Amino acid sequence: MGYIPNATDFTVADLEQVKSHRVSDVEDLEKLGLAVKVVDLKQYFDSDPKELEGLVSSLSGLWVSGGNVFILRQAMMLSGLDQLIIEKSKDPVFVYGGYSAGCCVLSKSLKSYQYASDANDTPYSGISTANWDGLGLINFAFMPHFQSDHSESEAIDKEIAYCNANGISYKPVKDGDVLIYE
Repeated sequence: MGYIPNATDFTVADLEQVKSHRVSDVEDLEKLGLAVKVVDLKQYFDSDPKELEGLVSSLSGLWVSGGNVFILRQAMMLSGLDQLIIEKSKDPVFVYGGYSAGCCVLSKSLKSYQYASDANDTPYSGISTANWDGLGLINFAFMPHFQSDHSESEAIDKEIAYCNANGISYKPVKDGDVLIYE
């Protein structure tokens, strides 16, 4: 299983906290019996697209971390992972999993995520504005941390209000809940 940690590449990140977050995610996946390969998308920004394609093709799936959905989208675009995920979504044996930003990025639009994620955080060179387009693999806005004991729960309430005001379909998901799509 490939583990994508790039949603935590905040410009002003506490590096120790980010490292701890990533280690915890990998340990959780390994406890499930998965062999985990950390795939830092920054390593693929200026490389031949076939490198990342070959790596992803050698994996059974991807697990995508939470964090900032806009930063994650930037990393996916710069590495070409966005197009690979769209292609792999047609493969019935390839699994895409994740939480929070890792699920939000699957929506068609990222506009409803502007309260919990900073759209202006652009940590990668060559990117100065947010990409508001999601991958379009789900037809609703995924609203994580709904009514949960999470620091972003209040922001999620604002995002749901934004969805209601703008006619955007959404699914509120409490921490610990799971959605499965085939």
